[in-house]
Amino acid sequence: MNFIESVKMAGQTLLANKTRSSLTMIGMIVGNASVIAMIGIGQGAQKFVAGQVQSLGTNVLTVTPGLPNARRSSIANAPQTLIVEDANAIATQVPSVQGVSPELNSSEIVRYSNKNVSSLIFGTIPEFLEVRSFEMAKGRFLTELDVKQSNQVVVLGSELAEKLFGNTNPLGEQVRIKNVSVKVIGVLAPKGTSFGTNYDNSAVVPIATMANRIVGRKSPYGLAVTSIFISIKDESQMDAAQFQVENLLRLRHKITSEDDFTVRNQKDLMARMGAISGTLTLMLTAVASISLLVGGIGIMNIMLVSVSERTQEIGLRKAIGASQQDILFQFIVEAVILSAAGGIVGTCVGVGGILLVGNFTPLQAGISPVAIALAVSVSGAVGLFFGVVPARQAAKLDPITALRSA
Repeated sequence: MNFIESVKMAGQTLLANKTRSSLTMIGMIVGNASVIAMIGIGQGAQKFVAGQVQSLGTNVLTVTPGLPNARRSSIANAPQTLIVEDANAIATQVPSVQGVSPELNSSEIVRYSNKNVSSLIFGTIPEFLEVRSFEMAKGRFLTELDVKQSNQVVVLGSELAEKLFGNTNPLGEQVRIKNVSVKVIGVLAPKGTSFGTNYDNSAVVPIATMANRIVGRKSPYGLAVTSIFISIKDESQMDAAQFQVENLLRLRHKITSEDDFTVRNQKDLMARMGAISGTLTLMLTAVASISLLVGGIGIMNIMLVSVSERTQEIGLRKAIGASQQDILFQFIVEAVILSAAGGIVGTCVGVGGILLVGNFTPLQAGISPVAIALAVSVSGAVGLFFGVVPARQAAKLDPITALRSA
């Protein structure tokens, strides 16, 4: 028998038992669909994380007070929080710094007329716009005069402005933040959500107004801040800038043992998050691959049943001259067709799942041709591997014994 005849006979045999063949392929379908979907979703997750970090700026350092494992009682005569003067020192004494934005943040209720909206309020300075990569949609942003005079003005996020004012122009209107009346001077362009923070549902006020009138935050060392964002002139200087900032803050805080602040590098964060999502993708793919193993075992089981059912056929074929190689090849071809067909159907299901995820979630799940080719190839290899045992069993049958047992 040549290859084409073997394929035709295998196809006819499988079609003669459509229900059994279909059920046998389910394991391979589930396995391939799971592998392809997991790889595609994992790639989408990596892109999503990279986009989240890039929206904050890859040339940005973030300084926050305290460490997760800090033993604050061991720090003598050192401030427990960051202050505005720390930000000013960084801006003037670190040469690689492009801009510095100290922030004092709090979640508050913003009121206008009969509408109340819970929002994140940023108390900051004019550099916030450039350092945090925000843009204005209308009106103006904060000025140095607003900060120095603690002016009661506010810049609204695009979503917050829509919730409070609808299609009405909010410029010049008065809103209340924690019972403090502030004048709307501008609206930010849409920014989106990053790491759970919806910047479009936020508002920005002068940092002095925030500290003195809204949250009433006091510190014996100066105006305390929640965080300090630092933009660096060149990404290649990120590590050097981080080293300089850490040393400067240690000198200012008179630290001799453990830091009372944390400096985070956005590039390191992106690399770390990418590594985490890549590891999770690999783990999920490995778990999904178990379905391929289960499917292979199912194929072997069905092929063994097929050998026992077709004993008379095998005996007749060997009696009229079929060799062991012919019988072996015949059953191997059937196993490979089953697994490859399951792989193709599974690929279609997996691609469909990726498209659904891309349409209904923020993840930009991608279809990887390499993953598809690998999954289908592995399916064929699994079918070949698990089809060998039944095929060899069929090939070794003695024709006379096979005919008698039939």
